[in-house]
Amino acid sequence: MLVKILFALIALTVIVPVWVYHKTGKRKGKECLLMNAISFFSVIGLGVICTLGGGVSALAAGTEAGITVGEGLKFIGAALSTGLSGVGGGIAVASAASAAIGAMSENEKIMGKTLIFVALAEGIALYGLVISILILNG
Repeated sequence: MLVKILFALIALTVIVPVWVYHKTGKRKGKECLLMNAISFFSVIGLGVICTLGGGVSALAAGTEAGITVGEGLKFIGAALSTGLSGVGGGIAVASAASAAIGAMSENEKIMGKTLIFVALAEGIALYGLVISILILNG
């Protein structure tokens, strides 16, 4: 019953913005797209919460599989170090690469220097990966 309601809500998240888009004379395209995205992802999130909410708790599943709380925290720490360093490296590369392209448009001779700064920014993600390997093997 819950799955049928969720499928109906997902269908409505697509149908209602399209109907509003055509009803307003195609003037509010961005608003309809935003309404579609917000409603779709909120219904999907609600569906995940409702369907997985009554399941087995993580602690009970971990004790059956032989995983302790400390090992679980180890996996969370490794995931956070890899994920956050990847996001930080991406932000750093985006800033350094755009500045490098702007500098190279004015002077082509500084290409090697700009590539060094971009590579240094990429090293942040590699450091996070090394830390997560050390966490998992330690």
